[in-house]
Amino acid sequence: MTMPILRRRLLQAATCLSPLTLAAPAAAQAEIQLDELVVTATGRAEPRSQIPGTVQVIDHEKIERSSAKSITDLLAENAVGFFSEWTPGQTSINIRGGASDGQGKDFRSQILVLVNGRRAGTANLSKLSAADVERIEVVRGPSSVIYGSQNIGGVINIILKTGRTAPGTMIEAAGGSWGLLQGKAQTGGLYDSIDYYAGISGGTRDDYHSGRGGQVMANTGWKRFGLTGALGLQINPDHRIEVTLRTDGIYDVGFRGSGANTISQEDRYNNSFDMTYRGQLPEGRFRWMLQGYAVQDVDSFRWASPVIRGGTGLPAPGTAADYNRRQLDIFGTRFQPGATLWQGNDILAGWDWETSRLRSTRDRVGVPGNPLAPVSPQDNNQSETVNAIYVEDAQKLFDDRLVLRGGVRRTFGTTSFEWTPNLAGQRPRDVDYQATTWSTGATFKATDALTFRAGYATGFRAPTATELAADFNTLGGGRIFGNPSLKPETSEQIEAGGTFAGDGWRVDAAIFQNVISDRIVTRLRPGVANTSDYANNSGDVVVRGVELQFDADLMKLARYGDTRWRWSVFANGAYHFDMEDKGAAATANTRKVERMYRYQAAIGTRFGQSGGQYDWSIQVQGILRGPMWYNTEENLVAGAEPFREFIHRKNPFWIWNVRGEVEISKGVKLFALVNNLFNKNEHPIFIGLDKKPYKLDSRFANGGTGTSMPGLEVQAGLQARF
Repeated sequence: MTMPILRRRLLQAATCLSPLTLAAPAAAQAEIQLDELVVTATGRAEPRSQIPGTVQVIDHEKIERSSAKSITDLLAENAVGFFSEWTPGQTSINIRGGASDGQGKDFRSQILVLVNGRRAGTANLSKLSAADVERIEVVRGPSSVIYGSQNIGGVINIILKTGRTAPGTMIEAAGGSWGLLQGKAQTGGLYDSIDYYAGISGGTRDDYHSGRGGQVMANTGWKRFGLTGALGLQINPDHRIEVTLRTDGIYDVGFRGSGANTISQEDRYNNSFDMTYRGQLPEGRFRWMLQGYAVQDVDSFRWASPVIRGGTGLPAPGTAADYNRRQLDIFGTRFQPGATLWQGNDILAGWDWETSRLRSTRDRVGVPGNPLAPVSPQDNNQSETVNAIYVEDAQKLFDDRLVLRGGVRRTFGTTSFEWTPNLAGQRPRDVDYQATTWSTGATFKATDALTFRAGYATGFRAPTATELAADFNTLGGGRIFGNPSLKPETSEQIEAGGTFAGDGWRVDAAIFQNVISDRIVTRLRPGVANTSDYANNSGDVVVRGVELQFDADLMKLARYGDTRWRWSVFANGAYHFDMEDKGAAATANTRKVERMYRYQAAIGTRFGQSGGQYDWSIQVQGILRGPMWYNTEENLVAGAEPFREFIHRKNPFWIWNVRGEVEISKGVKLFALVNNLFNKNEHPIFIGLDKKPYKLDSRFANGGTGTSMPGLEVQAGLQARF
């Protein structure tokens, strides 16, 4: 066998063995993929039309045309869900009613974030950049059978570049408003049976200016740095090994937050390593995947709040320094054998094992005249070990037009509440928990253009060690007890949808109901003063809605597919016609689910020419951030809210972005963009904006008068490919 033939065979085998080899060649990526392969929903590469749930894909083309500085920016641009965007380095998420912790803590999230199919260690997507990302797949709704805990609202799988998906060398540099300087360089390729990829990225920006009528938002600057390396070895056509090493983070980022704080800063970064071996017997009837991974996720807070809200509701002396450091270390392995037992059948089994260790420290100093005793960290120390077994089977019938599938998972966990510095009254102990989740569904290809789907799935979030086993005193002198009888938070989702697609266009629609039960909350203990217990809230969160995805190549639809002109349109959106929190307090002024859009959308069009001497394009995109309800932590002026626990409704608003690019020579292009074209003075979550009349109470603010998102931003850059 000659070397070129062997190389082609190895590359073809790599494509079959690795579910991450999904990118089309560069020349074809502008094409609308009618039935592309996706890997996240079922843990293996399958056509999207055979998945009984909704999968949203953000591919390489969309990522490259984006001005996103973080994964948060990228997903918000594509209307994936609600993102709070508290600071440039922190966000929370809400998809179909499932929400992450306000600080994006992985261990308290109802949204699971993955990198290359394994746990990312964070749900705070603002600390992660898009520089080395090939594509992102979002499974809307629970997927606990394959991935376990935290799959209540959805799964976000960040798939990194490799030498096979991103061959060649690329260098990019850009500058823009507010002292923005950023760049990235990457190289990848294939050498015999080895493929390689290396990427480096970084940037810095000063404090931004808010929109019309606003001012400079002090303490909103940041620095970013990321480094990724990947190696693949195709041992032979049936066996492959992949290794990825990555560090990514945001540093010296201002934590302005709900108090418009101009002092506090943070470092947030994520380090990871994963190694994957994929193999199969000849003919591919039996195959397997074995993955080992290690993750270190670190949040280092350098906070200070000289003025705080005291117990009487009046300003009180606060901290000159309040330093917290939280580190989560994860080690795990996944083993997934699969087989084709008979014609049309595909079965996947799995065993997951993972251990994690959370450690926190805290040091604080009061302002002069306010001596402070040592206090426990924001998060209690804990460890957790999880084992799980699962199986999912799919059967194709009637010439593969009907696909039936179902799966079940059993999870066994032990969580340990461990000694925590300066935590009074603590009682370390271990608690076991178990959970069973399952899913079932079907897809039916009615015609070559029309496919229907329906599915039912459950999800869960396991209680943390603090929730199960805590026994500690709070800062205010109260006492909180863990509850070893806590049940996991759970969700049940029913969904139906369909895809209608033709040459150059695709429409996907879904209607769903997601019911989230047994949310873990704290409740006052009857008859015992100042004492609370963790408990399951008996009131469900019920979310019902419709979702839409649309892409079209207008030139193809007009039967001008052979022209140099290119014109495409795209849209994503959701409308939640029912979003009720049945467990809301009896005194609440609304039962709407908080931190969740009633509706949202992202629409856009791209126009240009390709295949000539100077390829060019212009893209216009609108992002609708819909109405949202929120009981804000901000300290607002009298008259801005009727009472302290009032749940505000934020009005919807549009943000428009424009991007243009032109290829000035082969492989070299100039690009320029304008974000927030109409200079809107808004923010996704804050009530106290940076515009008059100010709603933020200046007595409690530590330097600011309100916080808004960035105003009109201009950016330009150069990209070269070799």
